[in-house]
Amino acid sequence: MRTFESLLCAVVFGAGLMAAPALALDGSKSSDVLAAAPPMTAMEAFRSGANSLKAGDAAKAVNALEYAAENGHPLAQWKLGRMYAEGEGVKRDDLKAFEYFRRIADSHADDNPNTAQSRFVANAFVALGHYYLDGIPQSNIRPDPHRAREMFAYAASYFRDPDAQYFLARLYLDGNGAPQDPRTAARWFGLSAQKGQSQAQAMLGAMLFAGEHVPRQAARGLMWLTLAKDSARPDQTWINKLYDSAYQQSTEDERAVALVYLKRWLQTRRD
Repeated sequence: MRTFESLLCAVVFGAGLMAAPALALDGSKSSDVLAAAPPMTAMEAFRSGANSLKAGDAAKAVNALEYAAENGHPLAQWKLGRMYAEGEGVKRDDLKAFEYFRRIADSHADDNPNTAQSRFVANAFVALGHYYLDGIPQSNIRPDPHRAREMFAYAASYFRDPDAQYFLARLYLDGNGAPQDPRTAARWFGLSAQKGQSQAQAMLGAMLFAGEHVPRQAARGLMWLTLAKDSARPDQTWINKLYDSAYQQSTEDERAVALVYLKRWLQTRRD
């Protein structure tokens, strides 16, 4: 799944405000000084937590982020969700991660989809979709593919999130939590592929090249597979295998036309 750390950098600035000396300069306890100070805002706590993460102080970061999250800061909730989901600086706890993502979904489902923050909200829906798809062991979150489809579908349609569109397409392709409908799957793969999602590009390319459930367009399929291969992560070896298989089966004419399509697509992206 795509990370959003670069967006976090855009909203984090200034020094952290969490640290305080044990005693003030006049010898009074710092708690007395803090009592007279205005309370820290959720944004200040979030900045402090983000700065502590950069400095490698995970414990201090978690304290600050939890303060921000409890005061309704969605990016703090998202970051904590990711930390607990991945075991980043904390012990992995999928149930805690689920709860943070659920808070975001409950409070920000109607956010403007054209803002930078909406990407984090959409990602929370995608994370919830995966939890509903697989369930969380030793919890009351049971596998519920239909609920997973609802999560993916909302993020795919309202927020137009490419990852959500890809995972929704997979459900329709496999008939898991949704009616098996390869044509609907291909449509969602297409919407996601246009946004540069490499997995969707690979799936759409493979379907078009083979003519599976859609009219065969070998050259266009090879174009999508080429794009997918070029942007795939090292662990996505299945994308390279799909590309290699299609390339070996393609004719010289199909490869030449695919190259023309590829140049046109790249040009439209630059424009």
